[in-house]
Parts: sequence; structure tokens; C-alpha cells
Amino acid sequence: MPETKKIKIDKLKGKGLTFEDMIIEFGKIEEEWDEPMGPTPKPNLLALRSWDRKLLERYEPFYTPICDMCCHCAFGKCDLSGGKKGACGITIRAQQARQIALESAIGTACHGAHARHMLEHQIKRKGRDYPIDLGLNVATEAPITRTIVGIKPRTLGDLEEVMDYAEKELQKVLASIHAGQEGDYIDFESKALHVGMIDNLVKEVGDLAQIVGYDFPKGDPNAPLIEFGVGTIDQTKPVILAIGHNAAPGAEIIDYCERHNLSDKVEIAGICCSAHDLSRKKDSCKIIGPLSMQTRFVRYGIADVIVLDEQCVRTDLLEEAIKVKSPIITTSEQNCRGLEDRTDDNPENIVRDLVEGKIPGVFIHDPAKVGEVAVEVALKIAPLRKDIKAIPDTKELIAQASRCVACEACQRVCPVNLHISEALKEAEKGKIDKLAELRDLCVGCIRCESACPKEIPIVSLMEKAVEKQIKEEKSKIRAGRGPILDTEIRNVGPPIVFGEIPGVVAFAGCSNYPKGAKEIGEIAEEFLKRRFIVTSSGCAAMALAQYKTEDGETLYEKYPGIFDSEGLTNVGSCLANAHILGAAVKIPHIFARRNLRGNFEEIADYILNRVGAVGVVWGTYSQKALAIGTGLNRWGIPVILGPQGSKYRRLYLGRKDKEEKWEIYNARTGERVKVDPTPGHLTYVVESKEEAIVAIAKLVMRPNDTTKGRQIKLAHYIDLHKRYMGTMPDDLHLYVRIEGDIPMNMKEEVKEILKEKGWKERIIPDPTLVERLVWKKEAKA
Repeated sequence: MPETKKIKIDKLKGKGLTFEDMIIEFGKIEEEWDEPMGPTPKPNLLALRSWDRKLLERYEPFYTPICDMCCHCAFGKCDLSGGKKGACGITIRAQQARQIALESAIGTACHGAHARHMLEHQIKRKGRDYPIDLGLNVATEAPITRTIVGIKPRTLGDLEEVMDYAEKELQKVLASIHAGQEGDYIDFESKALHVGMIDNLVKEVGDLAQIVGYDFPKGDPNAPLIEFGVGTIDQTKPVILAIGHNAAPGAEIIDYCERHNLSDKVEIAGICCSAHDLSRKKDSCKIIGPLSMQTRFVRYGIADVIVLDEQCVRTDLLEEAIKVKSPIITTSEQNCRGLEDRTDDNPENIVRDLVEGKIPGVFIHDPAKVGEVAVEVALKIAPLRKDIKAIPDTKELIAQASRCVACEACQRVCPVNLHISEALKEAEKGKIDKLAELRDLCVGCIRCESACPKEIPIVSLMEKAVEKQIKEEKSKIRAGRGPILDTEIRNVGPPIVFGEIPGVVAFAGCSNYPKGAKEIGEIAEEFLKRRFIVTSSGCAAMALAQYKTEDGETLYEKYPGIFDSEGLTNVGSCLANAHILGAAVKIPHIFARRNLRGNFEEIADYILNRVGAVGVVWGTYSQKALAIGTGLNRWGIPVILGPQGSKYRRLYLGRKDKEEKWEIYNARTGERVKVDPTPGHLTYVVESKEEAIVAIAKLVMRPNDTTKGRQIKLAHYIDLHKRYMGTMPDDLHLYVRIEGDIPMNMKEEVKEILKEKGWKERIIPDPTLVERLVWKKEAKA
């Protein structure tokens, strides 16, 4: 039932009328929807607890503490090692689970605050009654909202109800983390899964708001190709650089330029997700790259004005901007950077103070005013900033390199263990090739410079070593398309569920790559060649643009932007990442006719057992990436983390050696049966590109695969294991259910292996973990 509010009026007199003891009830009109309400609309912390426990019984949490202390309260710090307990009674296992819940909540809060701001901003611009219209080919808009909240949002105003629910649940999860609250590690994990699910929800809200408010592409498979790289910037024009994730300030910069006929006179570029969203609004905007490019690009001195919004923005960029005399404008209440709030000042006075260098930057939280000030400052200051940069010349590079004492403090703090001292010693001799090689592997964290006792600007030296190459770097990335079309789901739903499309590989996450961006492109290309569906978002989508094939093309140029076999989609920014999950949610709805409305458990059960999707977070870094991955896990989608992912502290690992963990209901008969251990894990860390490729091929297998589908998946798994591991897989007997599963061209070889393992055929059930779904099917029969 819709929520209502009542007002009681004791007595009301009007002209000729008197009312006493009158009750007026305010509420929403019940929407017309042919789906009945499911069992869990707006689920609270307990509603899906039993589902979480089913998952966690099969996929046991495995903890990798990077710290065995708890410092959360004034009793601490408490040493939890060796079975010791904290002052509140907490164990190290519960503490690790609590930390996961906390970090997932932080990530969700970032996306949630962003979504709330974007929604309010668009309501202010367009009104609460502005329709959510994603075009003729998207009838199932907001699939995550429908499934979790149980409403079908028609207008921007409808999304306020979704945000109210999400913020309430986030608050409860944070409350459980306080000292003396939750103490069970499985219940902490359930809360982490819950808040991860909320993250999926708020991202959908935020991107829907900006899609309809800014008229972003609405699922266009042929979204335009955008210029990518430092070399695409026209440095003869004033350059405005947007960094962060919130499109509102950058969108106003674009609008101000258009209103004043300045679009051809000002260059607008971005780093991180703001870049994605600006190019979704106007395809002439340039994308510099992911998070790792922030300090590097600022030091080049190319940006005449730098506009910072929120999330994943380096906290020392003001300091870096001052070195190259680039004024900073901060725009988010979450990210003020100590600057004076000039929101209510006259724009002309703000522009004058910034151009004359009286202040290094300002805080303005009115996006429209940001648009005016940023453009006017850029036009006036650009002529004054020619040739200002913080990158050394060749002579200075050699002089700085010669100061290195080879203490290797830089290498010890480097997340990817780069041999920096060796490269500096070579550079001292005028040989910069090794520095150039390191630059391609560097993740841009700048920890090496902080650790250096000689204060050598190591990252700047790397940039000098590749300066010519970087300034000529040009590439292409497809603009973020937003949602996957319902028509695409109708085409791919059956072959995905039956296994004839081998799987969906979704790349997300940050730019903390173990061996540079090249590897993520190589992984993606391997599966594109094998006719998988490959999709991407955020920094991962940018990394794919940095990789070029043997023909010199980017993957976006070589492969179509369709959600289909051999297609590569870029949905857009971190908020747009929700559309990847949305595609998985649409499959049971559009193909299998499963109801979405308030029906989370059935939809997640369907995805777990039938939809061969795998998330890949190759460059783990932020709390947001953790929240994204944990949310996917609750829907039954496995996530592979790159080597740094162990620092997230927790994996969800299946045990293929324990048959009892893989017992499910056969929905056709109601019997409890054992199935093959698929998917094998929910969260899994790999150490190399090769291990990742093999893991993807195995994790796309599902209990519901048809024999033809399993043949195809096993053929890929065997071939990739042989190619990258050099051997035949030793666990084939676990994934061959009947002889018909064996790939035709490998039949004799595999049958010999099965014979050695004592393999026996087993049934292929209609799999479900949810007992009520068994009786539901029997009732239908």
C-alpha cells in the first residue's frame, strides 16, 4: 500500500459549512502495474538476511587482515591477534567483517550523496513531474529500483522515495558498526551485502536523473566515439579541466559556453567520471584519462582552470595547481579544500581575484555560477600562463636523477613494486628508457615522492621521459551509452541463460593496475575474440581506450557498441555502472517473465543459477569499488579482483572439495540435489592477467547451462587453461555433468580424464536455493 499521512482538524468553519473531527489523508495514488507486489519491497536489514546466509554458507568469508588492531574507540587500540578479543569483546574475524561493512557503507554514501545531489539539481531544473523517458526501446526502466523498492518510477519526483529508503538503510548499517552493536561476523557480512545492494540502487537513481535531465544517450549502441588522451587537447585555446564524478558543474560550463557562443573558443576536458559524463552531454569534450592522470596532467600546466567536484579527487591538487598557477574552483560540500566560500559573491569580483592571483582558488556550490566563473577566468588567464609547467627539462631531469642515493625507499612504498632507483641511476647517465618504461606501469599515487629523503620529483621525471609521446597521445573511447535496451535483452537473454553466449564480462573499478592499463585491454580482447559480451564503466572503460590492437585501433573502434556477442559497451561513469547490473536483472524479467516488483530473492536466485556474468575489478582502490563488488555479490554475480584486491580484507570463496556446499533444490521435483560447483566463488583475487583470464572462463559456468552451452564454456575453459597455464585443467570432472557436456573436438581426451577420476553422470536440475520457488512452480503445474 502507498504510504499516507493524516491530519486531524477538530473544527473547520467555512461559508455555510462547518466540519468537526475531520481527518484529511494525504498519500500517493496506487500506480497501475500488472505485477503483484513481491515479498520484500523496501527490504530492511532482516528481510534478506536468510538469502545472505544461504550465500555465505556456500561462499565462506575468507579474511586477509592488513591490520590486526582495532582503533575504533577510546578503549583502543586493541590487539586482536592470536585469538585475543577487544575491549568490547569483538574478535578479529568480526572486526574484519565490520571493517568491510564500514568501507562498503562509505562507498555507498559517496554514490548516494552524489545521486541525491543530482536528483535535487535536476528537480530544480526540470521539476518533480519531469518524465523518466528512456526512449521506445527501454520499457523496463529502473529495473533495480523495481526489484528492490517495488515501484515503477515515472517522474523525477518518484525517485525521491527511492533515495529516502536508501538513506534510511545506510543509516541503519552505520549504526550497527558502532561499538557494542553487532558482534557476529556473518551478520556483519549480511549488512555489507545489504549496503552494497543499496549502492547499486542509488547509482541507478543518480544516472537516471542525469540521463533525463541532461539528455544523455539513452542506450544508444552507436554512441559517438570521443577523443581521448593528452594529445587531443588544443592548447591554443583556454583549457578548463574538470576532475571528479559529479557532472553538474561541468554541464553548466558547457551550457555557459553555448549561450555565449564560446564553444569553439574554449577547450573542455575531464579526468575520471566527470569526463565520461561531460562527453555524454557534448561529444566535443575531451577525456584525458583515469584517476592516475590527475597529478601528471596538472603538472604539465595545460589546464588554465581546474574545477574539482567530488570522489576520487587527489587531496593535494590545490598544492599542485599553485605550482603551475592554475586557479582551482571546488564545487562540492563534500570537497571544499579549505577554500573561501564565494558562492554569494559577484562573479566579476571572483574572476578578478582569481586572474590577478590574489587567491589560489574558491569554493562555489552553485553549478551555474561555476560555469560562468570557470569560463571567464579561463579566457582571461590563459594568455598569462603560457609555458608554465612543473615538468623539468632534460638537463634538470639528469641533475635530479643524480641526487638519488639508491636507498630504495621509493620502491618499498610503491603499490606495484617499481624498480625506481635503478631507472634513476640510468637517467643520471642520460639514459631515460627505463624511466619511460616505468611511467607506463605507474599508478600515479605519488607515494614514491613522499618517501624520497632527497625530495626528488620522481613522477615528474617519468613524465619528462615520455613527454613527447604523451603530448601526441590520441585515442578513441565510445561515449557512455547508459542503459541496455530491452530489445537487446530479448536477443541475448535465451543464449546467455542456456550458455550459448559464453558469458558477460563486466569491467569496473579504479586504475590501480598491477602492470599498467595494457593488461585490462588484453583480457577484454581475449573474450571479445571468443564472442563473449564485454561491458565496462568508469576508469576501467578508460583503460580499455588506452589499449590498441595490432592494427592500431582501440577496442572501441574495432568492436561495435552493442550488448551482444563480440560487442563492447561503455555504459559511462560510476553511476552508470548500475546499468550493467540492470541488464542482468532484466534477463529474468524479459526472457523468463519473472516479476521484478519487490522480488529480490527470486531475481538474485535466477541470476546466480542461470546468468553467466562475471565482474572484473582489475584495479582495486576505492571504497566505492568495494561497495560495487559487494552489491553484485548479493545478486549472485561473482567478482574477480586484481592483486591489490586482497587489501579489501575479505573474499567469498567456494569450496569445490565440499560436495555438501553445492546442494540445491530441483524446482521441478522439490528434491535436494547436488550440483556442479558453479559459480565457484563470489569474490576471488587473482595474481596475474593469465590467472584472471582462466578464472573468468570458469566463473561464467552456471548449473542451468544446457549441454550445448556447457560444451561451449568448457571448450573455452580448457583452451585458455592450456594456453595460459600450460596444462589441462585438473577439475574437469566437476563441470562435466553428462557426456553431452564434453566439447566434440576434445571428447576422447576428456573422457580418459573422467575415467581416471571415477566420474559419474548426474542430472541437470532446474536449480534454486529458495524453497518457496519450488512450491510456486508446483502450484503452476
